[in-house]
Amino acid sequence: MPAHQQILLLLLATLLLFAWGRWRYDLVAGMALLAAVLLDLVPSEEAFNGFAHPAVITVAAVLVISRALGSAGVVDLIAGQVTRIGDRVLIQTFALTLVVAVCSAFMNNVGALALMLPVAIQVAREHGFPVSRLLMPLAFGSLLGGLTTLIGTPPNIIIATYRQTELGEAFAMFDFASVGLLVMAAGIVLVTILPRWVLPDRKGESSPDELFEIENYLLELTVEDDAKVIDDPIRALAEPLEKVDYTVVGIARGKRIISPVRPHERIRAGDILLVEADPEELQGPAEKLGLSLGGSGELDPEHFKNDELTVMEAVVLPEAFIEGHTLRTLHLPARYGITLLAVARQGERLRERLGKIRFQSGDVLLLQGEREALQEATSRLGCLPLADRELSVGAPRKLITGLGLFALALGLIVSGLLPVQIALPGAALGMVLSNVLSLRQAYGAIDWPVIVLLGAMLPVGMAFETSGAAGLLASGLLQISGEWPPAVTLGLLLLAAMLLSDVINNAAAAVLLAPVALAIATALGVSPDPFLMAVAVGASCAFLTPIGHQSNTLVMGPAGYRFTDFARLGLPLSLLVFALGLPMILLIWPF
Repeated sequence: MPAHQQILLLLLATLLLFAWGRWRYDLVAGMALLAAVLLDLVPSEEAFNGFAHPAVITVAAVLVISRALGSAGVVDLIAGQVTRIGDRVLIQTFALTLVVAVCSAFMNNVGALALMLPVAIQVAREHGFPVSRLLMPLAFGSLLGGLTTLIGTPPNIIIATYRQTELGEAFAMFDFASVGLLVMAAGIVLVTILPRWVLPDRKGESSPDELFEIENYLLELTVEDDAKVIDDPIRALAEPLEKVDYTVVGIARGKRIISPVRPHERIRAGDILLVEADPEELQGPAEKLGLSLGGSGELDPEHFKNDELTVMEAVVLPEAFIEGHTLRTLHLPARYGITLLAVARQGERLRERLGKIRFQSGDVLLLQGEREALQEATSRLGCLPLADRELSVGAPRKLITGLGLFALALGLIVSGLLPVQIALPGAALGMVLSNVLSLRQAYGAIDWPVIVLLGAMLPVGMAFETSGAAGLLASGLLQISGEWPPAVTLGLLLLAAMLLSDVINNAAAAVLLAPVALAIATALGVSPDPFLMAVAVGASCAFLTPIGHQSNTLVMGPAGYRFTDFARLGLPLSLLVFALGLPMILLIWPF
């Protein structure tokens, strides 16, 4: 079989696996690279050259800088001012979306959204807004902001470095702004106004009390003097209560409150156990153990709290450590000193046993524990606290140093004194050396699945081009457009990039379509710049599905969105991007 047919079949299988979502995209990319090497489509000595590619280095540096600016309090400083501008939903939506978009132009868009998401939820609760009216515009704003600069989104970095490799010169820092700024401005207006008519109002779900209704599931178990479990550790309840979905939230022992309850804590006569469970399931097994049931929904849970304990909502971030795990494999009380009270998915509390729930990105967890333990645990597990988040501004020295180093890097890039793949890693290194960010935080800031995706797919993308397969697809697009002007082919390419990014990672979409863009321009005998720019814009506009971009996934759980909700607002926004983006590309980057 010819090489171009082999690479096309390999890429088709890869795209199907990306869209299926059963395996994470970095694993799929690694499999694609291995297959390409075994098929001799990628020379074995060049298999890992992608990890040294300027695009990979630049993306990693942007992620570190984003974390540093967030830790320094840059976004919180802005957010603190935005929340004071008014109490109307339109004004707050516009302001919050604009802040996220501007921040996303210079830092990782998921990072910018993660910093502003708790702020938006607090605003919704304080003013009684439906949280579902705020969060999708916020997610889309993070994508729109990335359109405006070289470092705003990975597709821009990939396209710029691809242009440098093929044509000898990369796109500059603000070359994307001529098209991106107009699209961003119009998009922000649209996502501010339109949600009122197209998005569901789920006001009740913005309250943790209404969403989880924990008090309706809290039961009091009194340990009788002749109970069979006296002096046994709490974990000993697992076997006799194996058919009951329960969580021991706390123990009242005289005037002492024990919460969270660690597995080795021993049960004493007279203890009062506060248990989250279904009373019908629990009553029979509990009575056999000598535990008397006090009733359902009649207790004040505050009896089992003290000043050091708190309840926190947290959303599972994309690619978090906790993703794919169950409560039984995490051992939260023993390892982290916290208790899981409930899990909500897509705006509804899950009723199945907590121990059997396999956590997914976007799940909202209700956790209880000491505040410091909760903060540490959510960070280690890869969760973002949603409620009662206090805005904090880092030390003035860190704020000034971080902004100064970043501004210096931008100045060096814009002036042409240093390429982006040197200036930004230099800024990231400077932030670590100046203690704006610790070395551990810097490594933790890097989204390693994205790095693996890029490092693995870049050699595959090169094979896609050198085998002639990219030219073959380009010829197919040209045949579809027929005798129409090149602008029609450009529109088809823009549309293809937008649709592809809705089902696979946007960086992968850019890697695959960049060679096609160049092949089309070569076949037409025109400048490749408008076609490369169309790929950059289209690959960053994943508005139709929650799986197209991590920002969409991140807001799905807290707002209670359904899969189809994204198309309600995403389709009009996609049409707007196409209607404005295509003529602007033709105007700024003529053939």
